Amino acid sequence: MLVPHSTGALVFLILTILVAVVFDFTNGFHDTANAIATSVSTRVLSPRIAIFMAAILNFVGAFVSTNVAKTIGSDVADTTSLTSVVVMSALLAAIFWNLLTWYFALPSSSSHALIGGIIGAAVAGSATHFSVLKVGGIIKIVLSLLLSPIAGFVIAYLLILGLTWLFRGFMPAQVTTTSRWLQRLSAAFVAFSHGSNDAQKTMGVITAAVLAYQYGSTPTSFSVPDWVILLCATAMALGTSFGGWRIIKTMGMHIAKLRPLDGFAAESSSALVIMIASVLGLPVSTTHTIAGSIMGVGARQRLSAVRWGVAGNMVFAWVLTGPITALLAAAIYAVFHLFGL
Repeated sequence: MLVPHSTGALVFLILTILVAVVFDFTNGFHDTANAIATSVSTRVLSPRIAIFMAAILNFVGAFVSTNVAKTIGSDVADTTSLTSVVVMSALLAAIFWNLLTWYFALPSSSSHALIGGIIGAAVAGSATHFSVLKVGGIIKIVLSLLLSPIAGFVIAYLLILGLTWLFRGFMPAQVTTTSRWLQRLSAAFVAFSHGSNDAQKTMGVITAAVLAYQYGSTPTSFSVPDWVILLCATAMALGTSFGGWRIIKTMGMHIAKLRPLDGFAAESSSALVIMIASVLGLPVSTTHTIAGSIMGVGARQRLSAVRWGVAGNMVFAWVLTGPITALLAAAIYAVFHLFGL
């Protein structure tokens, strides 16, 4: 194994940080496509303007807090297990899954991919295997990942009901004009909330790797350095600027047909759920939450308005993400171990 403060350990730490930046970059163009999909599909924003706005607000949102980073870095596995090799293995597995699902236009969860990778690599790297995992923390994270799309669905359904009642006396043209402006605001809110939650996941793993290098393990006092926040915010913003049109089409056009008012309800609901989760330090999936909100809005029209076949394919990809990235991360760790890392 690498010895802390040796030249080899320092080089591997630097490589781990670079790989983490790549993950944050892929997270940016993968998940931010989800954040702006509804605005693009309703033609409220052009893809170029939507991506530019999302890039800036993702950057700003990353500075909101570090609660989610602390959860990722200290609540998934025993802090003594989060070495640079474990973090590197988890990141490589998550990057592979992000790129694979992006290629097939499947809006999977980067959060699931990273957490699955951490679990798999930590178990593979520990002599005690599964006992290294923090079951309470994992249950908390899994529940937040499962409940967030349900919350998005319910809130979006109720919100579109309320908005439909509120605008019942307006002319269709007035509703369209007003809701287009409202959706521009909600799109900005989604982009900001995405940065507040997703960028922190990478902050958490980088900080864990840095602290493990400095102290031999991650200390109880888990504090994210300012340079890590800036680095992750920048990587997320740059990735966003290369936003993925493939996933925009799946999220914004293939789940349900949306009007600007529907888009406002879906975006506002998902952004609210994500922001609450960020404040509570809960890592949630932007993909899950927005998809749940879109389904909630579509169900308000009629259940058949939701293309459940597309939704089913997405859920299938989500279910597979955690186990596949866990196994892949464990395999990557085994390869590193063979080379004496």
